[in-house]
Amino acid sequence: MNQQINLQTSQSTTHTVVLILCSVPTRPIADKIARYLVENHFAACVNIIPGVTSIYQWKSKVEKSEELQLMIKSSMGRLAEISEYIHSVHPYDLPEVLAIPTSGGGMEYLSWIIQETKSGRQ
Repeated sequence: MNQQINLQTSQSTTHTVVLILCSVPTRPIADKIARYLVENHFAACVNIIPGVTSIYQWKSKVEKSEELQLMIKSSMGRLAEISEYIHSVHPYDLPEVLAIPTSGGGMEYLSWIIQETKSGRQ
């Protein structure tokens, strides 16, 4: 069954499924953030992708870092809490928190993300 749903047209923006990207320098930090977000229902799932090389400008200098990429599956209604938590524990001065709204996907999977990230589940 290959059903798709667009939650932006059927529900409020709060229930829009988002993919949040966050790069981190070490596995322990990745594990800490991922576990906290899932255990507290801020995210339904977090993928930890090792072996990411980032090249970027920081303070007028080109930098290169080996990092891990977090792919956080959540709802737009949880974005502020996720961002606040990441900023409170992340070692970078300016951690990446980039939310990408989804335009569709498997209905059952998207519904699962919304159910797992409902406010008040804790």
